[in-house]
Amino acid sequence: MIRILVVDDSAVLRQSTRFILESDPELKVIGEATNGVDAVTQVKAVSPDVITMDIRMPKMDGLEAIRQIMTVSPLPIVVVTSLDLDQEMGLSAQATRLGAVSILTRPAGISTPQYRAFATKLIEQVKLMSGVKIIHRTKSVAPSAPLAPPPGVLPVADLRPRKIDLVAIGSSTGGPAALHQILSALPENFATPILIVQHISFGFVEGLAGWLDAVCPLRVKVGVAGERIQGGTIYIAPDGAHLQADRFGKINLSQAEPVGGFRPSATPLFESVARAYGATALGVILTGMGSDGAVGMQTLSAAGAMTIAQDEASCVVFGMPKEAIALGAIRHIVPLGKIAQTLAMLCGTPVQV
Repeated sequence: MIRILVVDDSAVLRQSTRFILESDPELKVIGEATNGVDAVTQVKAVSPDVITMDIRMPKMDGLEAIRQIMTVSPLPIVVVTSLDLDQEMGLSAQATRLGAVSILTRPAGISTPQYRAFATKLIEQVKLMSGVKIIHRTKSVAPSAPLAPPPGVLPVADLRPRKIDLVAIGSSTGGPAALHQILSALPENFATPILIVQHISFGFVEGLAGWLDAVCPLRVKVGVAGERIQGGTIYIAPDGAHLQADRFGKINLSQAEPVGGFRPSATPLFESVARAYGATALGVILTGMGSDGAVGMQTLSAAGAMTIAQDEASCVVFGMPKEAIALGAIRHIVPLGKIAQTLAMLCGTPVQV
């Protein structure tokens, strides 16, 4: 049984959320909170598996509640809001950065055509997120001794600059915050193009690109079919299409079947980059649930490309990197805080520390 805390200042919406969730026999609402202060208290009292969290509430809003919960008692938090997130992308970005693992927009009413799809998605997200391992947002006081790397994984100290013509990145749960940290730390003269597949709710990719563009010294945009891949530019996969690179240095958007339930998927990106760039490519797999990208990283590795995985300690969810490591597809495991520096060094544009 998955135990859920529902946080919303509206009694009607709390009841509606409870009704949706408890229509599934595996879900049980074990507490309700009317504001952020109450939510923080309830987390300590009832120890839920998952929280659904509104944003705009009295006394303490959802963003501050997420921050406090993720600092003290980190849990999977699914934001459920009636706000128009097309107009409130800043709130969406803040919630993601603070640690929310999913964001859903609630339809205006139960009679709207979107309501059934919303209810199905809410149940799906809560069930998916119930098993997610969440990392504390506080820094550890003293790092433990590093573990020996898995077979085939080389120490980061062995990294040396090499010819890199393109960087490909795949990420999912926790990815927006990880991308924010990496891209904002790249040097202004980083000249290697970057292609990114980030699993994100439909309709949010333009806002994600705009948010990252505002903090990154390089240009960040959504990829367009047939567009020539330019240095110093970062391309994010659009909604509903696999982002790929072709042999002529252009972007291809494929409507092929979803891979592992995802379109865009990281594996088609990595496989296309392996075909087009071979040993001059660099693949990076970041925090994310499931195994998307692992097979693609294996293809990159077989083509002689450099392959990097985010380390477990800095992942929100160590699913995608773990699967790639298990396949023997990863050459180096790097903490999130050092990935930008590593990319810059490998591509010959080291960050000035």
